[in-house]
Amino acid sequence: MVHRTPCKQSSTLNRITGSEVFLKLENLQKTGSFKVRGAFNKISQLSDEECAKGIIAASAGNHAQGVALAGREKGLQVTIFMPETTPEAKVLATRQYGADVRLIGKNFEEAYAASKKEQLLTGAAFVHPFDDLAIIEGQATVAMEMLQQCPDLDTIVVPAGGGGLLAGTAIAVKLIYPSVRVIGVQAQSASAISSIFHGTTNSPIPFSPTMAEGINVKDPGKLTTKIIQSYVDDVITVSEQEIASSILFMLEREKMLVEGAGAAAVAAVLYNHLPFNSEKTGIIVSGGNFDIGKLEACRKISMNLGKANSF
Repeated sequence: MVHRTPCKQSSTLNRITGSEVFLKLENLQKTGSFKVRGAFNKISQLSDEECAKGIIAASAGNHAQGVALAGREKGLQVTIFMPETTPEAKVLATRQYGADVRLIGKNFEEAYAASKKEQLLTGAAFVHPFDDLAIIEGQATVAMEMLQQCPDLDTIVVPAGGGGLLAGTAIAVKLIYPSVRVIGVQAQSASAISSIFHGTTNSPIPFSPTMAEGINVKDPGKLTTKIIQSYVDDVITVSEQEIASSILFMLEREKMLVEGAGAAAVAAVLYNHLPFNSEKTGIIVSGGNFDIGKLEACRKISMNLGKANSF
């Protein structure tokens, strides 16, 4: 039901980092994101009785498309609550997959709260975007494929918002190749998982708009956080300028349009934020659903980095 996406070596990143770097291109996945993996896995496990009143989900965009497609394949009524700030391209795509989209709230948390109220009223089945074992298991297939395609990796770099992809990656990697290091990456503007991981939650946790809206999550999952604390080696952050520059890098040098969340993982390697040396690094490029109208904004933001135009 999902694509086995390519794992491509980047000669430019090899040159910049002095090591071997491989890109797991989930931007080429169905719906343009890894999220469809977890959505299909979860919905395939729901009984007819559970689905009788339809499906409800909340999403900043990519989970919405995955749920909409998986629900359509099963012939189900799908309702998705999305923040009013969701890029128009993601809203339109979700509607084209047949879902009823309701734009509510300024961020994911407000859309999520509205979706839960509606779910209680209707009795529809709720498909959580990250804090669900079936979702986590589905996302784990990204790392399982990656290790089959490139079995000699010593580090895998993963973007993180609610933590489903990072938790799934960590479980899969540590069960198969426990010596491989798993590094989570967050935007500095929304770094809840990093704060929890490093025990800095007594200070205000940054949460503000970011170009990586796919990982702009204020409250990560309880289940995902527990897994991340147990199996992930480190969680780091990257700046808005680095994310914007990495979007442009992927477009100009790799000929790939990727969204901010996927570019955040690239930025961690491109700007040398890994906490240790890696000879063979895998990067999960989580999605490609980028609003092309934001390219000029990317260019302006990235101009603050001297390295931005030196690749």
